[in-house]
Amino acid sequence: MIGQRIVREALSRGHGVTVVVRDLTKVGDPHERMTVVEGDVLDPAIGSTLGSTDVVISAVGTARAEHPDYSLYRRAAEALVSALRALPDEAPRLIVVGGVGSLRDEYGELLLARVPAERLPEHEGQQAALDFYRTVSDVRWTYLSPPARIAPGERRGAYRSGADELLVDDSGESSISMEDDAVAVVDEAERPEHVGRRFTVAY
Repeated sequence: MIGQRIVREALSRGHGVTVVVRDLTKVGDPHERMTVVEGDVLDPAIGSTLGSTDVVISAVGTARAEHPDYSLYRRAAEALVSALRALPDEAPRLIVVGGVGSLRDEYGELLLARVPAERLPEHEGQQAALDFYRTVSDVRWTYLSPPARIAPGERRGAYRSGADELLVDDSGESSISMEDDAVAVVDEAERPEHVGRRFTVAY
């Protein structure tokens, strides 16, 4: 979903992209500036792929799995940080597509408190990953939380950004298209403004 849009956004700006996937059949149309590699984020050998890049973007997700394991978010975070730490030269920056539940509302309360019970394990898994990243000071990471509503839509190429509080517009809506979420990710890749911290975006 979002990962594919990030790839398209990066390619549209002239970047070379290496896509790491567990299932090569899930990759779409080929592109002259796109290299596809079969791999697993939890495999220590992933470091050999990461070392040849300028920026690593993690869009790991498990929500659509038949039997989702929400510990994947934290385990993927630990694996990526370990792989980047092991690189002999300066490691590439890491940008993580994260979750909304760790944001706070206007009263300072975590949105986790308002998440439906059936969605809570996913948000708690994403929160655990963010908690881990916040202990890391020797890898240049950035964590992007979406607004309350994110769905396929149009690319406007514009958005607002914030820190740890949910962004809402004048009508009380908190939303962005997946296309513009991808724009924010690639913007951060090109012009790092949130290294070592989380940020959020919305219209």
